[in-house]
Amino acid sequence: MMKSLKTSITFLLLVLSITLLNAQREMKSVEGYAPKIGSMVYMLEDLKDRITEHVKDLDQSQVDFMYDANANSIGALLMHLVSTESYYQTATLKDRDWTKEELKKFGIASEINEKVKSIVKGEPIKFYLDLWNEVRETTLKELKTKDDAWFVSNLEEGLNYQYIWYHVMEHSANHMGQILTVKNRLPK
Repeated sequence: MMKSLKTSITFLLLVLSITLLNAQREMKSVEGYAPKIGSMVYMLEDLKDRITEHVKDLDQSQVDFMYDANANSIGALLMHLVSTESYYQTATLKDRDWTKEELKKFGIASEINEKVKSIVKGEPIKFYLDLWNEVRETTLKELKTKDDAWFVSNLEEGLNYQYIWYHVMEHSANHMGQILTVKNRLPK
């Protein structure tokens, strides 16, 4: 009886803690942006902050670790996130393709395959996070110049910039799960 009461109280405190934490994390539009764009900026920044928090203290062996031959390293996944954001930033905010220099810098990880896994390694976590910060800084600067009419304007049937940037955000969330899986399998 006492163990059951203790378990119930513990469960209740856990639910209350989660509720309070979620109440503090309300979705909002970041000031300085059009309202819909500001909401997307909030989501992009939230995901980037959460991913960064999970990886910022990893050492070199952890950044390059692959738990099996089919897995991706955290470094490769982060470089892929940087590459994806750079690609969509260039295409949607600058309305052009990558330059040769940008392709060399970011294009290597536009896909994650065996070649990428063999090349994207040997860099400290700071390298990937600094590169992501550099790309994000440009994304944020360029998004400030846009309005919500641009954001939701139809490019093709059912496709608009809001959906494209939703994909970038969704992409980060998906790979955050993979990053956490790799991190959970790091040798102890």
